[in-house]
Amino acid sequence: MELDKIRNLSDEELKSEQTKAAEQLFRIRFQKSLGNTEGVKKVRTLKLDIARIKTVARQRELASADASAPAAVVAAPVKSTRKKAKKD
Repeated sequence: MELDKIRNLSDEELKSEQTKAAEQLFRIRFQKSLGNTEGVKKVRTLKLDIARIKTVARQRELASADASAPAAVVAAPVKSTRKKAKKD
């Protein structure tokens, strides 16, 4: 799936696409264990799709967290309470 298409999906659609891709990946792995080698090339694309979906979901999560978090307040540094050593 193209990255542009993934970015245009809603959060619920992302979850459903991730579930579908994970299910397909499971089925292909299961068929591979039975000796059927059809669809083995699709494993790589499914893994990439899942990674892309997770990346977009995480980017959205971080963007929403940044938007809701208050801005950091810059304060003056705290004055040191250490005493100066005497020189002999």
